[in-house]
Amino acid sequence: MQFQQAKFVASYGTYAQIPPCDSIEVAFAGRSNVGKSTLINRIFQRKALARVSSVPGKTATINFYRVDPLTVVDLPGYGYAKVAKSEKERWSGLISGYLAADRDLRLILLLIDMRHKPSKDDLQMIEFLVEAELPFLIVLTKADKLNKTERAKRMEAFQTEIPYFSQIHIIPFSAVTREGVEDVQAVLEEIAADSEDSEPEDGTSAQ
Repeated sequence: MQFQQAKFVASYGTYAQIPPCDSIEVAFAGRSNVGKSTLINRIFQRKALARVSSVPGKTATINFYRVDPLTVVDLPGYGYAKVAKSEKERWSGLISGYLAADRDLRLILLLIDMRHKPSKDDLQMIEFLVEAELPFLIVLTKADKLNKTERAKRMEAFQTEIPYFSQIHIIPFSAVTREGVEDVQAVLEEIAADSEDSEPEDGTSAQ
């Protein structure tokens, strides 16, 4: 995959605006200010592919990017308190509408801040993904903010704080040190390769 060739496609403010699925998709999810935009920029080797904001809750749309053969979907950050109830409901509808739709969604990368205990919203998202039988892994962001001792304590705590922790693929990530960048890229490349292997030899889409 040519990660640096990723391109922004479009943003949508309501689920009804989203066009039908026309390729395999991978989605990024997480609470507000967990670092999704920064991670996307690091993974795709671009400084401003995804807009990074210092204001939590700024990403209020579903943003679509394309890097053949994948469509990358950046879901709105959840859990930010300082917005109107109607706005929270719209964000929730965007996320739940997308995840419940009949799309060729191959993987959700759920971002959780390594420094802190998972939020209530993080735990609800994990339970939803498990119950919906949607494939996901967890990316623990901001790994560089912890020293070795603090990191070991958080990883030990996660074993009881995150349900099914031992069964989930975990990737520690840092945009500063680039830890985890190649790991996430390898996951995306594996998904892309699997999709290409499943296509018929005449190039038509597999049903």
